Amino acid sequence: MSYKAKWALEGLEISDMDKVEKENYKFIEKWKSRDDYLKDPEILLRALREYEKLTEMYGVGGNEMYKLGLESSLDQTDTKIKARYSQLHERAIRISNDLEFFTLKISKISSNTQEKFLKASQLQQYRYFLSRLFALAKYLLSEPEEKIMNLKSKTSHSNWVEMTQTKLSKEERNGKSFPEIMNLLNDRDKKTRDLAAKWFNEIMENHVDTAEHEINSILENERIDRGLRGYGRPDHPRLISDGMEPEVVDTLLETVSERYDISIKYYELKSLLMELKKLQYHERNVPYGEGLKGFDFENSARTIVKAFNKKDPYFGELAKRCLREGRVDAFPKKGKISGAACISNLKTQPIFILLNHTDKVGDLTTLAHEMGHMIHAELIRENQSGLNDGSSLAVSEVASTLMESFVIDELVEQNPQEIELEILMRRLNDSVSSIQRQAACYKFEQELHRSFENKGYLSNKEIGKIFGKHMNQYMGEFVERSEGSQNWWVYWSHIRNFFYVYSYVSGNLIAAALKKKYEQDHSFMNNIKHLLSIGNSKAPMEAFNDIGIDIRNRGFWEEGLNEQEKMLERAWTLSKNLGKI
Repeated sequence: MSYKAKWALEGLEISDMDKVEKENYKFIEKWKSRDDYLKDPEILLRALREYEKLTEMYGVGGNEMYKLGLESSLDQTDTKIKARYSQLHERAIRISNDLEFFTLKISKISSNTQEKFLKASQLQQYRYFLSRLFALAKYLLSEPEEKIMNLKSKTSHSNWVEMTQTKLSKEERNGKSFPEIMNLLNDRDKKTRDLAAKWFNEIMENHVDTAEHEINSILENERIDRGLRGYGRPDHPRLISDGMEPEVVDTLLETVSERYDISIKYYELKSLLMELKKLQYHERNVPYGEGLKGFDFENSARTIVKAFNKKDPYFGELAKRCLREGRVDAFPKKGKISGAACISNLKTQPIFILLNHTDKVGDLTTLAHEMGHMIHAELIRENQSGLNDGSSLAVSEVASTLMESFVIDELVEQNPQEIELEILMRRLNDSVSSIQRQAACYKFEQELHRSFENKGYLSNKEIGKIFGKHMNQYMGEFVERSEGSQNWWVYWSHIRNFFYVYSYVSGNLIAAALKKKYEQDHSFMNNIKHLLSIGNSKAPMEAFNDIGIDIRNRGFWEEGLNEQEKMLERAWTLSKNLGKI
């Protein structure tokens, strides 16, 4: 069976903004001047259902804006797409501003009325939605001020980030696009990857001055916003909006950073296996061994469908449907954004996956990861209404990591035991990159924000020094801080999406716990599907408690790290037994 490797965007209507505006302003005109829904649970229920239908069917941008965003990710150099998107964005912001009154008024009601609404039987479906509004109320400004905040968000953050990404996407060397160069960094041939690193470092150096101004601008904008809203520390806006207790994330980071010995010991083993005194910075992710081959897109897709089917036929069917319907754009090209992503918007719009597939086993696991996000989103859509669509970051990386591990299990089954070490090293590389490295990245972000607060502006050399400090801490002495690596923050998009990366750390450790429970009892898959179906209908803590997980407990995170250490010990034992070291 042949699967599609390009997005089929024809199903998204064109020029539907007039309809979007009409439906939004119908709602606005009906409820803007009323306050009865702020007092009576029955009337609030009617208003919420109408608001929910609006968010499911139209949002503020409709299909055309969604399609333009997708098309722009495939070609960031197309100015016609950017111009049309900008026109629609202005209209969407205007709608969003005029719609702001609804949730703002609800959030500002008295504490007595809040309690009444949260206890009302008819509003239980929206209980968590309402509780989040009430929790965020202290950080909300007046309606006119909120409109200003919406209006400036694109010019003060999004445009700056897009500028850097667009400049990088235009780069090429010797006919190779930027995403292709990034993939060559992990080539098994040392001359090839060293040449790719030379090109990559040149590109980073070319744009480091631009990125310096960009990141200082978005840091200043974040500081202004946080001050206006009255948030405390820099990561509070992220964690509060996620329903995540800051103390839990602090415990998570502290627990992981105390186990940097695992990642350091992993890089020591990798350098020995690759017969290098030290790994150069760009060699951190180079796969060990030669046994895993043949992962063209078609084979990768078939492997994933087979692996998912074994765990649960529902997972396999969703993956197959996504591949058949043209919702994966697989291959790199000039102008396309680098990396991979699962992209979704309204509940009624299809979910798309973006890849830069170059026929390597890492591309297989990346596709599995993004398929995990897609399955998570589909489970929520099937079980939750529009206002509970989406998920806290605390849960969002669990499904992707879990599905990736299922595919690695399939690789182990498909391949002879003599390449178990190769598979194990790949699992460890992904684990270290997602746990210790992302914890180090979070701490880098924390220091970056603190340093900006103290100094008011950071040079690219200062940013590079902070970046290098935290990368050194988790990598240790067996990874060389090669010249040029101080600029690798330039392309790292996650640090522009402030404090997002904790979700990789928690997601990997939680996924490991779920997988262990599933292996002990296959019926636990029902609990996993329950967790992935909750969406925003419950707080993350409550969702995890439903399936017997307490993420407040430091011991829970330590258990996950112990599982990681067991993998590493097995890799060392295999390496010695096979005479590799």
